[in-house]
Amino acid sequence: MEFQHEARCRQLLAYMEKRNIDVSFIVSPIHIYYFTGYLSEPYERFMALAADARSGETKLFVPGLDLDTAREHLSDRQTVPVSDTEHPLVVLKRELGAITGLIGIEKKHIRVALHEQLVDAFPHASFIDLDSWIMSARMKKSEEEMEKVRQAVLAAEKVMEYAVRKAHTGMAESELAAELEYQTRKLGNVKPAFEFTVLAGRRSALPHGKSGTDLIKPNDFVVIDIGVRVDGYCSDITRTFIAGEGTKEQENMYAAVLEANRRAIEAIASGIPIGVLDQRARKVIESKGYGRYFTHRLGHGFGMEIHEPPSIHGENGMPIEAGMLFTVEPGIYIPSVGGVRIEDDVFIREDGTAELLTQFPKELRRLEVNTG
Repeated sequence: MEFQHEARCRQLLAYMEKRNIDVSFIVSPIHIYYFTGYLSEPYERFMALAADARSGETKLFVPGLDLDTAREHLSDRQTVPVSDTEHPLVVLKRELGAITGLIGIEKKHIRVALHEQLVDAFPHASFIDLDSWIMSARMKKSEEEMEKVRQAVLAAEKVMEYAVRKAHTGMAESELAAELEYQTRKLGNVKPAFEFTVLAGRRSALPHGKSGTDLIKPNDFVVIDIGVRVDGYCSDITRTFIAGEGTKEQENMYAAVLEANRRAIEAIASGIPIGVLDQRARKVIESKGYGRYFTHRLGHGFGMEIHEPPSIHGENGMPIEAGMLFTVEPGIYIPSVGGVRIEDDVFIREDGTAELLTQFPKELRRLEVNTG
């Protein structure tokens, strides 16, 4: 992994030379982790990775109290402490000298106050955005990254299976969600990638609803959306259940979503436009009469963050390429009935074929009805 991070820094420096960028400042903790293997949240303190194409070196500026931890990932020469009594820009100027050419920054991540300070500190420099290049690089996952993602998927599926055993009528959405987050943390080096969602009954028709105090009732749809993080990498899985027997209409809704999920996954092939996957799933759901109830894109990329490029929507003409990692999650949401979503995680191998990472059963399963 150390070699991988060094290679990424070299790629960044090579890109900078190509674009005539003198120095780049990476301030997103996620991106610093991507380039160095050092994952930390500095909160209000200053942290930045400086890549200097003039010298071919990179330096990580970290809060002084984090110096020892940072040096577990980078050499003493590459780590520069910034104490609580020092102004970060004074330290930057001391270590890097004057900058009169282009400075690369992440416009989506840099705060306005810090940008203004950089302008004051380097008044003869100009600024250029690095976000699109970094996100393009991040979109192609390495095998080392995928090992972490696979572990995250396995952990999420353990928690989902626990949900099937634990859930029953009379249980509050928030109670089950909290129990699942607790079980996640009990797995060890694993934590929730986002706030787990359990939605029951008509509330299951809220694609981005939050778990509340509503109780699971007989014949409710129960949508469970969870994702875990292992060593900085995420998984994302959704399954829908019925509490008890349910109705024929619910079975029809579920069957339509399941077929859409499978048809989209079957359509995955290197070189085809990503939008084809959304179109394939949407065509199935429309053919069943539920088209207007499929209200969101088919899926999204993920990795170190739960939402990353590419966006799997019908108008996206980007070709599917090796290294891409994304979700396939068609859904039907009828306010008077409830909602169904089935979400899987898919990776595109080097040979262009699709690896279905999520193996949790997709056939309709029923939860316990508490008769006590």
